[in-house]
Amino acid sequence: MAVRVGHVIGGRLIEQAGERIDVVDPASGEVVAAVPAGTAADVDTAVAAAAEAFPGWSAVDPRERAAAVRRVSAALVERREEIADVITAEMGAPLLFSRAVQAGLPAATSAGIADLVEGGYAFSEEIGNSLVLREPVGVVGAITPWNYPLHQIVAKVAPALAAGNTVVLKPSEVAPLNANLFLEILAAAGVPDGVVNLVHGTGPVVGEAIAAHPRVDMVSFTGSTAAGRRVSAVAAATVKRVALELGGKSANVILDDVDGDALTRAVKIGVANAFINGGQTCTAWTRMLVPAHRHDEIVERVAAAAAKYTVGDPRQTSTRIGPMASKAQQDRVLGYIRLGIDEGATLAYRADDIPDHGAYVPPTVFADVRQDMRVAQEEIFGPVLCVLPYTGDDEAVAIANASVYGLAGAVFGADDDRALAVAKRLRTGQVDINGGAFNPVAPFGGYKQSGNGRELGRYGLEEFLEVKSLQR
Repeated sequence: MAVRVGHVIGGRLIEQAGERIDVVDPASGEVVAAVPAGTAADVDTAVAAAAEAFPGWSAVDPRERAAAVRRVSAALVERREEIADVITAEMGAPLLFSRAVQAGLPAATSAGIADLVEGGYAFSEEIGNSLVLREPVGVVGAITPWNYPLHQIVAKVAPALAAGNTVVLKPSEVAPLNANLFLEILAAAGVPDGVVNLVHGTGPVVGEAIAAHPRVDMVSFTGSTAAGRRVSAVAAATVKRVALELGGKSANVILDDVDGDALTRAVKIGVANAFINGGQTCTAWTRMLVPAHRHDEIVERVAAAAAKYTVGDPRQTSTRIGPMASKAQQDRVLGYIRLGIDEGATLAYRADDIPDHGAYVPPTVFADVRQDMRVAQEEIFGPVLCVLPYTGDDEAVAIANASVYGLAGAVFGADDDRALAVAKRLRTGQVDINGGAFNPVAPFGGYKQSGNGRELGRYGLEEFLEVKSLQR
């Protein structure tokens, strides 16, 4: 693989010797690259570089900063094929999905930030006798996951840059190679040395060093809820700002007035959302809530839809589900499938035609699921869909909200007003109504243990701004 990997600190690529972390292609089990295992000392150096760059970058006119983000977005489009190839190799997303989403979404979200600032976002306003300013937070620590590796990097770095911050980035060690490509793109776009610094490594070492660092003013973290709790605890010692985008167990409520072609569409979209990116999506609708009197009928439709998801080599265009991102993730998902069977859920569908090598798991549908089952409560992060019966809208809402999470969700209904009313009752950060499309500039984030703060668009930009009032 042609990607040059290493830390990038103060604009310098550091391909140091010493301990390294292998990057494994989950489809084949082959090692495709290795990145340095960063240390707390590496974080110190990166934070110092970011702090040194902050005064100059924060003083740049916001429109010039937005223009740099615009150039980054254009470069992401130009290098889409290269980015997609790298992400498929490091975490197993099907190549067509990598091109459209893993590489395409970061270009869209960064363009949205550039549009916002270039369109006249108000960094100041008059309120009575006060001049209220929105200023950059300072040095931002960005800690990102492996499931949408570049998207999560760009969702943090683009608004942080546009707001005038500098950044220390720690990507997931499972899928770190795209981060080095991104640092190349930033340099080519004219982002000055030291404004964004990259330190590879593990969460317990590099992630904790970033969260604890007294010169890091904010941490933006995306990952598991357990890891998010640890980031919050470590960051609390320095009372820095913390933004968290964590796990989910989202409910897809199909109301009892959905029938015919509309039901076919609801099931098709619901299964697609549950299985997107191999189910390794925090917003996946992994609980499908259906009217009890139509449970068996809908389960048959769900099983038929699930059977169309071909599992295999992510580089084949016929593949809809590739391997899990790692052997550890494969073991986790297979364990949950065994658990669902042991808990008494009905195994309505489980694919049997999957490769016998690599980190593959069978797409699975459980029926007759009770809300107290662990498979209905815990985030599995794989292609496993649970179908739960309900009686009446009130019970559907109660089941949907009976979760420690609240990140996303969906409602399908023949009556738009009724569907909207149910959607408003769901305690979750985003709800799609009748298949509403993802909006890359709408606020993204969760309730409860799905995190705090918002990403994307205006709300995402404002996460990286402090508010100051000047009275006169």
